[in-house]
Amino acid sequence: MTDLALIIGAVVLAALGGEAFLKSILGAAVHLRVSKMVVATTLAAFATSAPELTVSSVAALAGQPEIGLGDALGSNVVNIALIFGLALLFGAVKTTRTDFGRDFYMALAVPVLSFFLALDGRIARSEALLLLTIFLAWLAWSVHSALRQRDAAVAIEAGELSPGKSLILGVLGLGALIAAGRLFVSGASGIAAAFSVDTYVIGVLLVAIGTSLPELVTVILSRLRGHDEVGVGTLIGSNLFNGLAIVGVAGTIHPISVPLTEVALTLAAGIVALLLLLPNRAGLITRGRGYLLLTLYAGFVWATLNP
Repeated sequence: MTDLALIIGAVVLAALGGEAFLKSILGAAVHLRVSKMVVATTLAAFATSAPELTVSSVAALAGQPEIGLGDALGSNVVNIALIFGLALLFGAVKTTRTDFGRDFYMALAVPVLSFFLALDGRIARSEALLLLTIFLAWLAWSVHSALRQRDAAVAIEAGELSPGKSLILGVLGLGALIAAGRLFVSGASGIAAAFSVDTYVIGVLLVAIGTSLPELVTVILSRLRGHDEVGVGTLIGSNLFNGLAIVGVAGTIHPISVPLTEVALTLAAGIVALLLLLPNRAGLITRGRGYLLLTLYAGFVWATLNP
């Protein structure tokens, strides 16, 4: 009952924190004079990836970087297949392939690179530093592009917030989301342990969902409030943070031994999920894609539980 109460508490806390965090993202777009998509892909993605960064760093310092690897890669599958799959149940998303830009194609390239780095059964420090270097180059380019867009007018339907209020809402909202993620992980892990579920499975499935709770709430609320670009940008940016920065940090702290079969499954599921995001010729990501994404996630869970 205690574990179940933790999960219920996590859901309530996530709803409250998510509303505040979304308002903070919209406010930041106004004050920085950049598009909501840019803010979502960079600032929001970095913030919502904070739980994965914490888990991977602590695990690596404890000599178990594989936990961080499983969490980061598993979170990428959760982000697109589960979270965006659920978001699409609320209706189709109108967009174009051009809107996805270089970030989407980079998000596709990162798992391919990760697979080749893992072929020898480990990610060495030099390889982890390569991932970090690519991440820093992407971040620098994103900031450069954002600065070039600062003269563009940015509208906000919810009413402009003062810079101070935006910052306070962002800190409080993110804090609530991270706390909700930890409560969820504690409750779900306790339930899983009671049923003698394998540690790796707990990491790649339950911990990944818990640390992806900020993305889940941000995306769902973005859809409900009519800010689809915030949800899409947050997920793509979060995937880049997870695959490059978080795996890079964990591998730099401690070389990672890679269970290639399990990692290959996770990377493949992540790639297929991203490809399912591409809009059709009418410029829509349809509700049907949502069902396909959720089916993909269900298949991923089944394959993970039945190696």
